[in-house]
Amino acid sequence: MQLPRDPSNVAHALVAAFPTRLASDVQSVLAVMPEARLAPMMPFEVEVQGETVVIPSRIYNEEPGADLKRPLAGTQQVILHCLYSRHSDGRVRQRHLEQIVASGEPWVVPFVVQLAGEYVLEILEAIGRGLPELAVPGSAQRRLYGEFIARNPAFFARTERRVVSYWSCYYRWKYGAFGTYPGCVLLEAFRAAVVEQVGAQWPRHTPRPAGGRG
Repeated sequence: MQLPRDPSNVAHALVAAFPTRLASDVQSVLAVMPEARLAPMMPFEVEVQGETVVIPSRIYNEEPGADLKRPLAGTQQVILHCLYSRHSDGRVRQRHLEQIVASGEPWVVPFVVQLAGEYVLEILEAIGRGLPELAVPGSAQRRLYGEFIARNPAFFARTERRVVSYWSCYYRWKYGAFGTYPGCVLLEAFRAAVVEQVGAQWPRHTPRPAGGRG
């Protein structure tokens, strides 16, 4: 699905990627972003702390220059990085992901989890590096991601299936066992987070890692 081409509708669509309380901050970010050559594509819905947001899978805006980005406040900088983590160029996605992956803001989480279901290996590795506490029981990162996944089971199931598909298509030659693939390692950390959050097992949509349970 493609989002509307009309600039006002496109702006509305990008504002909808964040909680409503951030609308004015998002507008400030959109004001410094160059006009896109194509409309945002393939939006997906998730729930963030009880509110539905609609995030594009891809945007096609060029990155703003440093002089344009300079006036943006802290939260606005995070919003900018979230939006460009959706960029059509994988290198751009990775660069902006690395600026937000360690954020403790709940509205950043879906941008990170969506990237875990994509095909760029370096992005998967960047997520793993940026979430070192995800494997630590009781940590803030584990609670943050566990809560999000518990609220969005269908989105996480879709992410699981995408990870398996990309492994099978592009990386099976390098990682003969799915359990050794960085995408699987991430999914298992996410799964542990949601199991800890809900206190029960969670449905699985991937091959079970060798020796794994649950």
